Amino acid sequence: MSKLKYKDITEKILGASFEVHKFLGNGFQEVIYQRALAWEFKQAGLMFAREIEQDIFYKNLRSPIGRRRADFVVEDKILVEIKAVIQMEDVHLAQALNYLKAYRLEVGLLINFGSKSLTFKRLVL
Repeated sequence: MSKLKYKDITEKILGASFEVHKFLGNGFQEVIYQRALAWEFKQAGLMFAREIEQDIFYKNLRSPIGRRRADFVVEDKILVEIKAVIQMEDVHLAQALNYLKAYRLEVGLLINFGSKSLTFKRLVL
């Protein structure tokens, strides 16, 4: 059995996420979950950056073709993208994978607070 990369950090992130969902339930906007999650990350002693902008480049172009903000980058290692939708769809997964590439990170978590139970996907490039 292979050890998951950054398992200890992802467990803390998921623990914080479950705590937020347990307290708030579903039905709020993403920003509400984002603020609560930031508080829980602090309680867990996790270092994180929230909504840091990243340039998006295309092929050999020297200037960026746009910018995007991921919800969180935790411990400079894990991208965390949150949703508040009834059901995650392929487009959400594609978006999170694109962010992983843009931010040049290997591991990400796509976390959905919008359903009755917290759902998540662990992403690895």
